[in-house]
Amino acid sequence: MRSSIIFILSVTTIGCARDDGYQNLRELPAGAQAISLLGDTLWSAPQPTEVRTAHEQRLAAAQQAYDTDRGSADALIWFGRRTAYLGRYREAIAIYTRGIEEHPDDARLYRHRGHRYISVRRFDLAISDLKHAATLIRGTPDQVEPDGLPNVRNIPTSTLHFNIWYHVGLAYYLTGRFEEASQAYRECLQVSNNPDALVATSYWLYMTLRYLGKETEARRVLGAITSDMDIIENHSYHRLLLLHQDQLSEENLLNLVSEDDVPLANATVGYGIGKWHALEGRGEDAASTWQTVLSGSQWAAFGYIAAEAEMARKSSEG
Repeated sequence: MRSSIIFILSVTTIGCARDDGYQNLRELPAGAQAISLLGDTLWSAPQPTEVRTAHEQRLAAAQQAYDTDRGSADALIWFGRRTAYLGRYREAIAIYTRGIEEHPDDARLYRHRGHRYISVRRFDLAISDLKHAATLIRGTPDQVEPDGLPNVRNIPTSTLHFNIWYHVGLAYYLTGRFEEASQAYRECLQVSNNPDALVATSYWLYMTLRYLGKETEARRVLGAITSDMDIIENHSYHRLLLLHQDQLSEENLLNLVSEDDVPLANATVGYGIGKWHALEGRGEDAASTWQTVLSGSQWAAFGYIAAEAEMARKSSEG
């Protein structure tokens, strides 16, 4: 039951998140992962048996690798990532915190912890971590980030620099700091070096610019998107951008999506279609669509969190 509206449009400046705030997460009920922006207690979502078994086996291997070489930042990062894939975000944050204590200048640890702070709705800590990571990578060469859940071509589509700017942009977006979000996404565009990265960054930048009322700049972002782009995994972002270009209808987009026979329960698509309705002045359709997203179980998905933020903002405005 939703007990309160806790969405806050601004965050408190706390400095570098080496003080990770994990003690605040401990105040949740045992086993809970977060409190939603609408006041709900969030628990790890159930996974199909075969999926959970595979994740547990990979986690066991990652933990063994870390136990074998406690000084390896790589081993610790995989230990944290494999823990998070099981929905154990608080434990993953604790693992990354341990890593930061041992490797305080490794930007990857702040990047991953920042991501999981977003998952548990601690946007203030996420921004602090990710901004610090951006400072650490300044002037350094970019590097491909290996996928924990490989795509169909087994080709990683993101890099360290991309993920840092992408996630800090998202954290700003979710807290309503749209000017800062636009700056972060423009930085992200500079390192969006393949079609998948380009459509993901362009989507959030487009939404940010529309929030800011910068219609000309938003149209310019859309201008870089074509229907024949070679997309490996970010099809939803690509299709949503085509929707805003009027190259794809809502009906056709939904026909391309399957989420337990309820396409709008797909968090990315559901949030995006809801936002499209909102931008076209169809507020009731937008709210109904976001409610459908929130009835699903993908609460760690960025689209789900964004739908939460929209509904929390709507409630706070009366």
